[in-house]
Amino acid sequence: MSAATIAVRPIDKYMIFLERRARQRFPLALALEYKLLGRGERWGSGKTRNISSCGVLFEVAEPELVIGPIELMVSWPCVLDNVCALKLVMKGRVVRSEERGVAIESTQHEFRTAGLRPARKVRI
Repeated sequence: MSAATIAVRPIDKYMIFLERRARQRFPLALALEYKLLGRGERWGSGKTRNISSCGVLFEVAEPELVIGPIELMVSWPCVLDNVCALKLVMKGRVVRSEERGVAIESTQHEFRTAGLRPARKVRI
């Protein structure tokens, strides 16, 4: 069975839902680039649908079959010290790939700096 929300029997006109995922998913739409590792490395881009510390569901820009070990570079919305952009780098394996949607299980993640943000002009 896949790790997803499942419906349990109705009780007094209400449905009870159980979350079977190990970590909470956050619905974030962030730009990303991915690299399929191993033979014939391939690059692509897309956008996250939801993310947790254990995995990511994302949409690819071009429909293609994505399988095997993978590395994601996600553009993080926060800036370090109000100056330096960040990228969340995740390594893992693809657990599901269908048309434009790809789900990965993360085995490693870390934040990396991604260059300086342009300095603001100061008026004197």
